[in-house]
Amino acid sequence: MHSLYARTHKFSLASPLFLLGLFTINLIPTADAQIGICYGMMGNNLPPANEVIDLYKANNIKRMRLYDPNQAALQALRNSGIELILGVPNSDLQSLATNNDIAIQWVQKNVLNFYPSVKIKYIAVGNEVSPIGGSSWLAQYVLPATQNIYQAIRAKNLHDQIKVSTSIDMTLIGNSFPPSKGSFRSDVRSYLDPFIGYLVYAGAPLLVNVYPYFSYVGNPRDISLPYALFTSPNVMVQDGQYGYQNLFDAMLDSVHAALDNTGIGWVNVVVSESGWPSDGGSATSYDNARIYLDNLIRHVGKGTPRRPWATETYIFAMFDENQKSPELEKHFGVFNPNKQKKYPFGFGGERRNGEIVNDDFNATTVSLKSDM
Repeated sequence: MHSLYARTHKFSLASPLFLLGLFTINLIPTADAQIGICYGMMGNNLPPANEVIDLYKANNIKRMRLYDPNQAALQALRNSGIELILGVPNSDLQSLATNNDIAIQWVQKNVLNFYPSVKIKYIAVGNEVSPIGGSSWLAQYVLPATQNIYQAIRAKNLHDQIKVSTSIDMTLIGNSFPPSKGSFRSDVRSYLDPFIGYLVYAGAPLLVNVYPYFSYVGNPRDISLPYALFTSPNVMVQDGQYGYQNLFDAMLDSVHAALDNTGIGWVNVVVSESGWPSDGGSATSYDNARIYLDNLIRHVGKGTPRRPWATETYIFAMFDENQKSPELEKHFGVFNPNKQKKYPFGFGGERRNGEIVNDDFNATTVSLKSDM
């Protein structure tokens, strides 16, 4: 996450989990299996990359998002088993879009030099680029940069293993209520529609940053805090056949509907960021952040009303990052820079009969059903 303004609407991406059962295993896939954590590095007091990857492994965190191809992190990820969203920084978009040789070199240096010992799953070409607002000049480069990266991946016959996409935020959604009427802003369609067409062709998901926090603080009159924190006891929004008990699902389904309503084709969604700050702004507190994140982790295995299968979701962020601004952006971490966890819940493992198995991060049993 970069601009505060870019988060007033965040949307999310959900990816279907198809379980191919050649062997029947008595394990219920749960939210934990869908959770990754974004590894941001905008702090001057963070541990070295090899210690961070060890922290992921020690806490059974199976997925990571990197915002740029940091070589120390990529080296440390070798043979870790951690699945990776690898970011292309916005500052690289123009050169990658306009020079195919640079894209080939980028893929060689940052992908082929590490894959498959680093399990690169997605490449996110740019983050929160929009044809409106401060990053508008970059928008023209997102699709050609993505296509050049895709072609370099395809040339090595890895396009089925590594999907190339971009990460957007909720400011591109024009209408989000009710979710079934979700649509993209008319002034971003000329940017998004060709990209959606590419995603359909490539079989790649759209990556979406979804922050109920920013939607809530932007409209506390119409959105209740329990609805934003997954603690509403009842359905709050009835949208035809779909009932919404939390804001995350409503935001994510407005993105699903916006994609469906373009008529271009089926696109899956992965939530590439979601989180809640523990300090620094309106409605920020340790308890609010703890409740949101704990419930998010439990919830995403169930999917949304519109797409009721597990939603691959990445929490922002691994650490509090003291070089970010404004102040609340410094407080999204689930770990402190000293590698101590901020919150008592876990991120990894599977549950058997409601019990967490193989989860070094969580010493206690968590109820399978708690969406409260």
